[in-house]
Amino acid sequence: MRHLKWFLMGACFSGCLLEIVQTIDAVEPMTIQQTIRRQLSNAELSQVFSGETPDQVQEWQASFGAKLQELLGPTEPPKQWETVVENGKRFDDHIRYQITLKAEGAPALPLYLLIPSNGNLKPKPAVVAVHGHGPYGHHTVAGRDDLPGVAAAITKANYDYGRQFVRRGYVVAVPCMIPFGDRVDAQKYSSDPCAVSLVRLLALGKLPIAENVRDLRWAVSFLQSRSEVDARLIGCAGLSYGGRMTMLVTAVDKRIKVAAVSGALNLMQERLSQRYSCGAQIIPGLLQYGDYSEIGGLIAPRPCVWQMGSEDALVVKNGWDTKFKQRLQRVYKAAGVSANLHLDHFQGGHRWNGDVSFKVFDAVLQK
Repeated sequence: MRHLKWFLMGACFSGCLLEIVQTIDAVEPMTIQQTIRRQLSNAELSQVFSGETPDQVQEWQASFGAKLQELLGPTEPPKQWETVVENGKRFDDHIRYQITLKAEGAPALPLYLLIPSNGNLKPKPAVVAVHGHGPYGHHTVAGRDDLPGVAAAITKANYDYGRQFVRRGYVVAVPCMIPFGDRVDAQKYSSDPCAVSLVRLLALGKLPIAENVRDLRWAVSFLQSRSEVDARLIGCAGLSYGGRMTMLVTAVDKRIKVAAVSGALNLMQERLSQRYSCGAQIIPGLLQYGDYSEIGGLIAPRPCVWQMGSEDALVVKNGWDTKFKQRLQRVYKAAGVSANLHLDHFQGGHRWNGDVSFKVFDAVLQK
């Protein structure tokens, strides 16, 4: 009987052990994607605005703005630079100059300068027009129909909004961002230049997005240095990545009085958890404190237009866009300037739509 008892106990132990082993084998390890999604859904976002008064808005903007600048690192533009005019061309309604800005300690910045040719010598309001992803960089926004492939890109996304602004009487700077257009040799990359540029710049303690903020601020300084420009009246507009950069540089640089952000009404939480997000948009550590919506909130009380097409596949309408808008609306309402927050939900896809933006810019800069 004693041997039978130990035999039965051993059999039970073996069976229980087998069951435990089988249970452990049934638990699959979490992939890195699953781990990241879980962490993103639990992101702290410790500085989302929750106030109700103008004073609370100012206090929050000072705190979150300082944290954003810390995360970005230096974005100050050069104080002095050389302006090299590569070429120029006169059209019926404007003159287009192709220019390179050169300064010690900063990479050269290619840009277009578009000046109305209406004969009015009075200083004019100006706009920095920012391009998005694509092989043509700033050539599309400046309206370079003469370059191969650019005309089709313009038609697809109504992409020549720099040229549209100059035809409305604005002096326009159209800078080239990294890693796009003239500022990347795409054939030397075996994978996405945005991701590779992020990794390489991180090794140097820099960020692509911060480099581009510096260059956009440089474009603002360049416009203010021109005799054709009223330095007090500067706006900024962009589509897609250009919208993201418009949002960020306007949040950082108070010299910009009005902005139009197109095709960028989404959160970093959504982009990183659900689909690919380019390295040129990454701000390490941001989600400990806020998201793109909080960056947008730093624009208040200045007027800003947020464009979103009804068929824009790059802005996922699963509640993330609603959270974005609600957080923006809370800041503008608390600041007492809800009328300065313009939401342009138009029929169409991932494209520029100037119907609301042009009216707002005209009201702010040409009144």
